[in-house]
Amino acid sequence: MTPPALRPAHRPARTLTELRALLADLGSVQRAAAADVAAPEVVLHGVTHDSRAVQPGDLYAALPGSHAHGADFAAAAAASGAAAVLTDPAGAAALAGSVDLPVVTTADPRSDVAQVADWLYGQPSRSLTLLGVTGTNGKTTSAFLVDAGLRAAGHRTGLLGTVETRIADERVDSVRTTPESSDLQALFAVMVERGVTAATMEVSSHALAQHRVDGLRFAGALFTNLSQDHLDYHPTMRDYFEAKARLFEPERTAASVIGIEPGAGTWGLELAARVPGSVTYAPDPPADWWADDLTVGARGSSFTARGPRGLAVPMEVRLPGRFNVANALGALALLVAAGIEPRAAAAGIGTLAGVPGRMEPIEAGQPYLALVDFAHTPDAVETVLTSVRGLVDGRVIVVLGCGGDRDRAKRPLMGAAAARLADLAFLTNDNPRSEDPAEILAQMTAGIDRVATSAAKVTVIPDRAEAIAAAVAEAGPGDVVVVAGKGHERGQEQNGVVTPFDDRAVLAQAIADAGRPTGTGR
Repeated sequence: MTPPALRPAHRPARTLTELRALLADLGSVQRAAAADVAAPEVVLHGVTHDSRAVQPGDLYAALPGSHAHGADFAAAAAASGAAAVLTDPAGAAALAGSVDLPVVTTADPRSDVAQVADWLYGQPSRSLTLLGVTGTNGKTTSAFLVDAGLRAAGHRTGLLGTVETRIADERVDSVRTTPESSDLQALFAVMVERGVTAATMEVSSHALAQHRVDGLRFAGALFTNLSQDHLDYHPTMRDYFEAKARLFEPERTAASVIGIEPGAGTWGLELAARVPGSVTYAPDPPADWWADDLTVGARGSSFTARGPRGLAVPMEVRLPGRFNVANALGALALLVAAGIEPRAAAAGIGTLAGVPGRMEPIEAGQPYLALVDFAHTPDAVETVLTSVRGLVDGRVIVVLGCGGDRDRAKRPLMGAAAARLADLAFLTNDNPRSEDPAEILAQMTAGIDRVATSAAKVTVIPDRAEAIAAAVAEAGPGDVVVVAGKGHERGQEQNGVVTPFDDRAVLAQAIADAGRPTGTGR
């Protein structure tokens, strides 16, 4: 079950009359049910879209969903103390006579509830230096780097993303990359209440398309890159891009920083041309921010970040791979655009020793490099395997699967990337969810069959732990083993059941079980 959302200790108090006035100002179609026109004034103390999370005095947002309508759960919300319901015409029709609560009807309640939550909780994002990060790959690492820079500059920070939610020094597991708007605004209100001055958040394309971040005001936003993913939700890459691009609308974001590395395609260049005053970054010129005197190593990189107006900032990054040079440059550019002193920002970025499940080294005395990474798109797999090739003298060994109930078109491309760029590839299960694991693996191997020059020896081992053990059994001095796809996740989902499974723990145990002689990892 989803854990309850955090709420501020001091609950707001707004009236239903004020809510109707707000919706009228927003131009939303709204009307009062005849039964509640003369009712005593209703006071609202919170808002939620989840009937299980309703607290007394809440506005319950009964939203249309892909499998059910929130109106179906309005009786449960009322039993928990909901004071009123916000819904669409279909929800209002379903509720007619079934709940004894005022019902406010709008044409687009999913969009409206974001604005309502922002208003109800006192517009908390305007009391924070709020920085957003979007893109296909690199969001989590970039967000962690930005957070480190903010801390070094003296901010008390909040962090919100795929791996964790953090309020100052309190950590909470994240349920999704970007929460629903009602939870999100309450979370920012908690941050403000606890003295947080700056926050960094990952912003997913789903959140932008579903209006979850409407009402937020960003001091700056970062676009890392765009490559194939989520085409189970977005009809085309163009739709996917347009969802991401919403974050950079001038009424939403004050400063825009955009990655334009050539290998990431032309989407960044298109976005930069669209957004006046945007700042670009890439490891190489002619971006506004680029890396000079670059040295890339297995333990990180050093370089001079060259920026606008002749800025030259020495940087040390403790994360391996050239792509983390790009992530560090983007983080620095965003921090500077938000008013952070460049050297303080760079110093903070240099303190980040690692990000859970992102090129995370596993040290168990083995004489080869072992890494766990979240790479779960064709571009991410290609980037990781290309990067590690330059870090070792030996072979590249990869363990890779594809998730079920997600973009199926990327599976052959991921299999093909493994076949082209690794020496040994072990294809295995990821999170099959409701799909047949054998069918997912067949789609991956179909991509390999289309590779003209497959460098890798490919082995299919459906059991993920067995595949990891097989990869470790092959590894020798100077090699690198990359276990890709699940990263920080601590469970494996199949047919609605989540079984404990952490790639990091399984990989470490496999290394220990292999009984390799103690050596120095590369």
